[in-house]
Amino acid sequence: MAVPAPPGTSSSGRSALRGAVGFLVVMELGSGMLQGWYPVLLGAIGEEFGVGAAQLNWVSAAYMLATVVFVPILAKLGDRYGHKRLLLISTALVALGSIVVALAPTYEIFLVGRAIQAPLAAFLPLEFAIVRNRDEKSAGRSIGKLVGALTFGAAIGALGAGLLFGAIGDLRAVLWVPAIFLLICVPVVALLVPETTVRAAGKTDWLGASLLGIGLLAALGGISNASAWGWANPITWLAILGGIALLASWVVVEKRVEHPLIDLALLTRGGIGLPIIIAFLFGAQLFGGQTASSVYLLSDPDAVGFGLGFTAAAVGLVSLAAALSAFVASILGDRVAGRIGAKGAIVLGGLLIAGSYLAFLTAPTVVAVLVAALVIAGLGNGLLISVLPTIVVRRAPADSVGIASALYNTSRTAAGAVAGAVFALVMGSFLITVGTGEAAVTTTAFAGYAAVWSICAAVGIAIAALALFLRVPAPMAEDPVPVPAATADPILEGESA
Repeated sequence: MAVPAPPGTSSSGRSALRGAVGFLVVMELGSGMLQGWYPVLLGAIGEEFGVGAAQLNWVSAAYMLATVVFVPILAKLGDRYGHKRLLLISTALVALGSIVVALAPTYEIFLVGRAIQAPLAAFLPLEFAIVRNRDEKSAGRSIGKLVGALTFGAAIGALGAGLLFGAIGDLRAVLWVPAIFLLICVPVVALLVPETTVRAAGKTDWLGASLLGIGLLAALGGISNASAWGWANPITWLAILGGIALLASWVVVEKRVEHPLIDLALLTRGGIGLPIIIAFLFGAQLFGGQTASSVYLLSDPDAVGFGLGFTAAAVGLVSLAAALSAFVASILGDRVAGRIGAKGAIVLGGLLIAGSYLAFLTAPTVVAVLVAALVIAGLGNGLLISVLPTIVVRRAPADSVGIASALYNTSRTAAGAVAGAVFALVMGSFLITVGTGEAAVTTTAFAGYAAVWSICAAVGIAIAALALFLRVPAPMAEDPVPVPAATADPILEGESA
């Protein structure tokens, strides 16, 4: 049985909350920087370890696939044993992984280090539980600050890693920066972050955790590597179908055990099922569409007949502008939801995303329009990044906030794997040969980019449409109108979606 935590409504309680959120914001800023740190260093990593472009895909894949194993387990353990305790353990593991990455003598050990860094993705679910436990009224505002810091940190990390490596030219020194930051975070979490007081009852469902983790790992591993392995390769389908079978077994187990890893009623009747479906769609366009747009901006129109011919530095600046707009929208997301309702904020976010991709389709050669479109997409993404997890956190029972938030995060990770494979297949269906003789190169035709943008625009519209079916109250402000003590929070009590 869960024991509710006392609300932090006193002035000293609010002051302590602001201090705790401040430390967590700094951690998320660093978390975002770490996530943006490695992609810009891929060329240098390839030279350091003597590996090609195909193998370099595992720098991201090793981390992303390991998150689907780590995040649900760490979040559930946080619900049972304390979210600060598991945040401390997660921080120590990420610091260890960062040290392994910096010292790795071989590429294989480097990838092991990247996998050990996967608990980084558990930071947000654990932090969400901490801020809700401290003061549920201000949880939406705090979540906006946390995800805003993560978003901004990713842009700063990419920019900082590129500038630092360009200045000193020493890959190992640059790789040590995240390790040092995480080592500093360990005592900060231990000394300055408060512990939650609500605990989930029962034993840890290790069988359910194993089936879920291995099932997701197999299915997403097969999907994300389908382009490299080949869709006709039996290994691809063995991994995908085997993973699906394990996930089906997991559902059976969760329905039978007394204390499941994830209470499926949270999804079917608890009101977080539809927000998680929306989060999956959101993650698909977020992780799938950005790559196509960035490659299009880099494409030389004189060579391939389309694109804007931006330099990498120019694309970095445009990406920074988009990240800043997402940061601003995520910070203000709670206030926007307070004005037009959480449902309205999600509808607005979906429509902004759809509009940005429609701009790419209708004005693909106009620089000002495309730059503005990326900024508009950032605003839409920022709103969704802020409002969606707030709905999940507020709807979740007090003793299940960590695992509910983990489901939200994992759905976006799964969406990234699926979208990456699907969009690679789509763009691979529109290949053309440019040039003649030895100068001939094979590349994706403009129709391939247009197909991806069309899918992403449709996803944005689908997000807006699905949001109309959400059962959430109109206001989501920091200080809602007081209600009698016997009346439940309408977000928790509202009809299931």
